[in-house]
Amino acid sequence: MANQTGGSMWPLIFGVTSLSIPALLLRFSGTHLGIVPDTAIYGLAIISAAFLLAWAAEAAEVDISQGLAVAVVALIAVLPEYAVDMAFAWKAGEDPAYAPYAVANMTGGNRLLIGAAWPFLFFLFWLRARKSVLRLERGHAVEVVALTVATAYSFILPFKGEIALYDTVILASIFVVYVYIIAKAPTEELELNGPALSIGILPKRQRRTAIIGLMAYAATAIIASAEPFAEGMVHSGTQLGIDEFLLVQWLAPLASESPEFLFAGILAWRGRASVGMGALLSSKVNQWTLLIGGLPIAYSLSSGEVLALPMDARQSEEVLLTAAQSAFAVAVLITLSISAVEAGLLFGLFALQLFVPEWRLEVAYAYLVLAAVIVVLHRREIGPLLQMARTPHADIRHSGEPAEHGASAGH
Repeated sequence: MANQTGGSMWPLIFGVTSLSIPALLLRFSGTHLGIVPDTAIYGLAIISAAFLLAWAAEAAEVDISQGLAVAVVALIAVLPEYAVDMAFAWKAGEDPAYAPYAVANMTGGNRLLIGAAWPFLFFLFWLRARKSVLRLERGHAVEVVALTVATAYSFILPFKGEIALYDTVILASIFVVYVYIIAKAPTEELELNGPALSIGILPKRQRRTAIIGLMAYAATAIIASAEPFAEGMVHSGTQLGIDEFLLVQWLAPLASESPEFLFAGILAWRGRASVGMGALLSSKVNQWTLLIGGLPIAYSLSSGEVLALPMDARQSEEVLLTAAQSAFAVAVLITLSISAVEAGLLFGLFALQLFVPEWRLEVAYAYLVLAAVIVVLHRREIGPLLQMARTPHADIRHSGEPAEHGASAGH
């Protein structure tokens, strides 16, 4: 651990924590100041919570494996998306007209994560390191393999036209196995700085209390703020005459996904782009397993009977497009690296389907063709990737740059 003094960072920690208090007061008192000021206050709470999560997750690496710490914080950071999407699924149980919105919000959030957050993180990495290839540590092979399995299964959903409770069981099982593997990794020597160091140098009991307290408080702030923040953005946009479906699919997820963007961005800007990418990968794994699987649960509980969440033709295409994007993403990471060209393709294709939504199927086919080409070109890397997933922490170094691995330098 770094040997610099971290005690002076506590005023900053308390100051950032206080930024979310107005949102909690608004939410629990039922007070409304107006759409614009309410939305700004809830947005500030989400941003402050993201910083608290980043610091607590870094400090948590003192006691648990880096992979498990990142997975925990990624799960907490994605709670806003869960809160908003489960609300749509719950309303769908009472009014079937809301069912498309639940799927739209889920697919939008997933595509934002890969199409916008991954290229954004790579751009920050390039600004800091001026390198054209971001290499991940071998420990991230677990996320890549877990996401590959979940993605392969997800292609079944659009052809069924529904998301059933047995899908929940299968997808949740993938997530449980993933967490079990990364939880077995040993704790690692690391270097903390700033607020994370202030927390990390505390005596064991105080440190763990501070970490759990910060994560719990941040999670509370996120859960309390996510839905009114997203709803406030939707209402603000509706007043401008923007299509409601597009707002649900893109504007609401953009608000609820902001903690993940910020958490990963903070890590990348501090020279830990590989860890930041691991956080985004972990978020994608839990969104593409637990988030999808949670929809029929909320839908069934609300409707009062065991039902599958139905998908119309439009939503089936949206799920197919999202699965195809995920397939391309995992193909890119076969070598545990992502290049500037690949980051550009991820963003370019995302932007294309965003601005020309009627090209959903064409973009999906483009993703699948690119994924197939990469898999063929790097088929020899699949075996080493699976081996690294089985023993993800056999040889890890702990500097600002990830350890070299058996993957090729680029694609």
